Amino acid sequence: MTQQSIAEFKRSERVAIVGLGYVGLPIALRTVAAGYDVVGVEVDSRRFESLREGISYVEDIADHELAEATITGRFTVVNSIADAVTFDIAVIAVPTPLRDGAPDLAYVRDATTELGKLLAVGGCVILESTTYPGTTEDLMVPLLEAVSGLRAGTEFHAGFSPERIDPGNLTWTLATTPKIVSGIDAGSAKRIGEFYSAIVDNVVPVSGPKVAELAKLLENTYRHVNIALINELAIFAYQLGIDIWEVVDAAATKPFGFQRFTPGPGVGGHCLPIDPSYLSWQVRRQLGHAFRFVELANDVNEHMPDYVVRRIQLALNDIGLAVKGSRLLLLGLAYKKNSGDARESPAVRVAELLAELGSNLRVVDPLVKSDFVAEGTRAELTVEEVSSADLVVVLTDHDELDWDMVLANGRHIFDTRNRLRGDHVQRI
Repeated sequence: MTQQSIAEFKRSERVAIVGLGYVGLPIALRTVAAGYDVVGVEVDSRRFESLREGISYVEDIADHELAEATITGRFTVVNSIADAVTFDIAVIAVPTPLRDGAPDLAYVRDATTELGKLLAVGGCVILESTTYPGTTEDLMVPLLEAVSGLRAGTEFHAGFSPERIDPGNLTWTLATTPKIVSGIDAGSAKRIGEFYSAIVDNVVPVSGPKVAELAKLLENTYRHVNIALINELAIFAYQLGIDIWEVVDAAATKPFGFQRFTPGPGVGGHCLPIDPSYLSWQVRRQLGHAFRFVELANDVNEHMPDYVVRRIQLALNDIGLAVKGSRLLLLGLAYKKNSGDARESPAVRVAELLAELGSNLRVVDPLVKSDFVAEGTRAELTVEEVSSADLVVVLTDHDELDWDMVLANGRHIFDTRNRLRGDHVQRI
């Protein structure tokens, strides 16, 4: 089958979204809104049942949005790819975790294998899961060809389009964030570009999947390295007796050549603790070199929770208390403000370290599910909780928390986010 005959192969397109997490579910609903018939595949039984009941577990998706998509009659959810039956376009948005420092592409392989069994002439498969350069062309495409018996480029399309979901961001949403798109050939690039043009405001075509794969890793590595820089500088600034927050504010007045990054208890979420290591792993495996910037950034950011705990110990020492047995009120468990996502959160690690040291932990985070963290007792933010704490520790500064009340009633406060100011407040 020729490239031209694929272009002429038209029908009412059915889209399969494999993986309905923080990335896949928003894509699925946006695709429904664009008029496509969408089948979402979620193999996790708890998530599958939640969606069947119309309950969203993704903070950027409200229950009523699920209901609206379902009412159209163009959105169904299944718990295995085989149940999708057929598709014209498939989007793979499954996890790509690190295992012992190496990428684990088991979910991508499994999804690709199952989609290959359903792939028909004229079909298109797009990988969105973050991974190292070469995954699309060296792993996904050959596997699709082997399972389906079809030839890539002549009988089906394929490509890579990295996700750029920022949970809790109301300005830069899936629709308004420019979308990088790529294909294994010109026909694939055109097909994939046309698909995403229907669901986002702006697509950014690049020459091939490897460019798109590396662009995604560059975005997150850039943030990771710069956060590590300011975190390490914050440690030194404290030792030098300099207010790092005033330093950042002053530097940020420069209208060119500087971008504001702020210190904190570490990095978290599904990107920064993982994605740069994909790039480091690939450089070491393929080129035999160490990616020193990434490895240094990993070292700095991974140890920021340890530094936070040392600062907490010093703050307690200042008031004549040991960390063991002290009543600590931790505010925030999510990795970023106004988000319920606690994956890889440095706040969780801080809680674990303090629990190991014997602290009496009280933990407040109205956005993070109660079963996410075993350490400490979950509590409501009340005057009594705040005033009873030997030390209040600000780890995530959600806007919905009553910071004026915390400032007024906390006897001693250690703030890793620069949310509070006062004579009884120490900041990172």
